[in-house]
Amino acid sequence: MLGSSLTLRHSNNLRRQIKMKFEGIYPPIITPYNEDYSINFTEFESLIESLLNYKIHGLVIGGTTGEYHLQTFEERIKLMEVAKSVIADRAAIIVGIGAIRTEDCIELGQFAKDFGADGVLVNAPYYAVPTQSELAEHALAIDRAINLPIMLYNYPGRTGTIMEREFFDRIKDSPNFVAIKESTGSIDQLHMLALDYPNLSLICGMDDQALEFFAWGARGWVCPGANCLPKEHIALYEALFIKNDLAQGRKIMSVMMPFLNILEQSGKLIQAVKYACELKGLRAGKVRLPLQPLSKNEQAKIDSVLETLESEMLDITNSI
Repeated sequence: MLGSSLTLRHSNNLRRQIKMKFEGIYPPIITPYNEDYSINFTEFESLIESLLNYKIHGLVIGGTTGEYHLQTFEERIKLMEVAKSVIADRAAIIVGIGAIRTEDCIELGQFAKDFGADGVLVNAPYYAVPTQSELAEHALAIDRAINLPIMLYNYPGRTGTIMEREFFDRIKDSPNFVAIKESTGSIDQLHMLALDYPNLSLICGMDDQALEFFAWGARGWVCPGANCLPKEHIALYEALFIKNDLAQGRKIMSVMMPFLNILEQSGKLIQAVKYACELKGLRAGKVRLPLQPLSKNEQAKIDSVLETLESEMLDITNSI
């Protein structure tokens, strides 16, 4: 009996160690809404099942693409609960706990831990614009309170604060900081993280730079576009990370680039992902205010880009 217990404990610890690497494709799942803007939890469950069927490696619940910043505290907790009930142990779960107040981040993190999350996504508090030392204290307070693996999220375009050397030096001694989703768009920042902070697994957070990230040792990709194109994102990851086939990866990236450019450069990432999901037969619903839907011209551009992408990806697949 004791031997069985030790074996189970070892198995659980091993699984946690594997998940702590955060390797692979992690879609930050969208939140489908009904016509009255309430969350459609039935469709949310269906979206999760659809992604699991493609063998994605994990899911981010409460990321930017999921519109967490437009949701109530109670809604965010409910989304965690529903996601865990559907996913169980079939894939890793990272929960975004971004908020302005450190106390709110900690409370969300404690709920995430209670629901069995494998890690949390921690960004700079938006609008507050903390100094590097203040930002480090914020992250370390979360770490001390919840004691879960942490994927940092460096996205100054939305938070107003960039994570710099001083920040990384202040938090580097805590083993819970295991990865960083780097979304500054700066190649210099990418180089610094890859060369000077190997303790942080590098995670692609700029979709149109995925090739560069994997060339510099990224282990995973938190990719909004995988909500609608999971197969294509997995194909790129496998070519670059699993097979180390740069030529094949460059072919796939070239095909995907027009769509990835729309996501990163249109200023309407969430709307574009949701519209693309609808084109794929997934009920994504509208976006919440103050966001507005895509114009007819913007929709037509995505229609054309995805039609070309599908055709060219088929050619690549058939040539393998």
